[in-house]
Amino acid sequence: MTAPHTDGHPLPAAAKGPAPTSTALTPGRRWARVRGFLIALGILIAAAVLLAGLQAGDHHGRLDPRSADPTGSRAVARLLEERGVTTRVVTNADEAVAAAGPGRTLLVTDPELLGERQRRAVRSAIDLSGGRTVLIAPGPSALADLAPAARTLPSAHSGDLDPDCALPAARAAGRAGTGDGHRYSTDLTGATACYPDRGHPTLLVLPGTTKGGDTVLLGSPTILLNETLAEQGNASLALQLLGSRPEIVWYLPTLADMSGEPDAEPKSLLALVPSGWTWALLQLFVAAALAALWRARRLGPLVTENLPVAIRASEATEGRARLYRKAAARDRAATVLRAATRERLAQLVGVPAPQAHEPASLIPAVTARRTGPVPADGPDPATLLFGTTPADDAALVALADHLDALEREVRTS
Repeated sequence: MTAPHTDGHPLPAAAKGPAPTSTALTPGRRWARVRGFLIALGILIAAAVLLAGLQAGDHHGRLDPRSADPTGSRAVARLLEERGVTTRVVTNADEAVAAAGPGRTLLVTDPELLGERQRRAVRSAIDLSGGRTVLIAPGPSALADLAPAARTLPSAHSGDLDPDCALPAARAAGRAGTGDGHRYSTDLTGATACYPDRGHPTLLVLPGTTKGGDTVLLGSPTILLNETLAEQGNASLALQLLGSRPEIVWYLPTLADMSGEPDAEPKSLLALVPSGWTWALLQLFVAAALAALWRARRLGPLVTENLPVAIRASEATEGRARLYRKAAARDRAATVLRAATRERLAQLVGVPAPQAHEPASLIPAVTARRTGPVPADGPDPATLLFGTTPADDAALVALADHLDALEREVRTS
C-alpha cells in the first residue's frame, strides 16, 4: 500500500519496503546519541580539575613538615627528629590549643588565616601554656590579637642578614635568610630584636606575661623551607628556635579557620571559586544553551523541491521515512498514512472527496464494504482511520500493517 506524501511524493505503508526495518538501536546509533553528553561531561570534569588545581596554587605542602616539595619543611622536621624533638601536626585551633604546654613549642605557619575565634584561642594558649610560640610572618591583623605589644613595618627585602643581637640561637647561627618578609618593632621591656634591616628586626622574641615562655615573631619562612634550609645559617637558626622543647605542635591553618566558626565544615569547590569565575561560567553556560538551541534539530515545514536526478520512488520514500524516524515524528507519519488511506477508501466506497476525512460519512461506508470475519482483537475502522498517535515505532509499524490490510479487504470486496 502506498500513500501520497504531503509534498507530493509517495510514502509506503510503514515506510518499510519489502522487509520491515528493525526498531532496535544499533551500537552506532547509541554512540551518536550519547557522545554529545559524554563530551560535555568530560569538559565539566576537566574544568573542575583545573579549578581545583588553581585553588591549590603554589601553596601545596607549603611549610608542611610532611612535604618534600621545595616550599615544604620536611627537611627541618627530620633534623629535629634526629635530635629527639618530635613533631605533631594539627590543622585546627582547638587541637593546637589542647596540645600546647610548657614542654612544647607551638608553631603557627600562617597566622593571617586564623579567624577571630581561633586567634583568641591561640592567644589564651600563649598566655597560659608557658611554652614557646613561633609565629611565621604574622601581619598587622594577626599581631593585633596574638602579639599586641608588637607592630609591623614596611617589608624587608634584604635576603640574608646578620644577627646583631645577644640571642644565643642567633649568635650561634650567624647570618641567615630572615630579611625577605616583615619587619617589627615593640616597646615591650625584655624583648630581643635580631637580624635588623634598616634599623628594625626581622626576628623578635617577646617574653611571656604570666607563666613564662616566650613568643617568637619570624618575619620570613625562608629558614624553614626545604629549598633554602642549607643556605647560610638557616638550618642552625631553625633548629635552635624550634628545638628548645622536646615536642613541636606544628599548626597548619586551613581555609576553614578563616570563618571563625568552631565547627566550620570545609567549603565546597564551587564555594571557593572566585566571583569572577562564577560569572564567567554562567556566561559560558548561557552561550552553550543558546548554541544548543540554535543547532538543535527540529522538524520544520516540508519544502517541495525538484530532485536533480531521477531516482526510484522507493528510495526517496525510504529516505523520508528514515528522516521521520530520526526526528521521532510518529505523529506526522501516522497522520500521513491515515489521511492517504482515507482518501483511497473514499474513492472505493463512493464517499465524496470533501467528506473523506469525516468519520460520520466514511466509517459506515467502509464497514458496509468489509468482507470476511472481523478479528476479535483487531482494531476497528474508526480507531485505525481516526485514532491517536502510536506510542512507539513498533505501534506505528503495526498501524501501517492494519491500514494496508483494511484497504486490501475493501478493495477486494
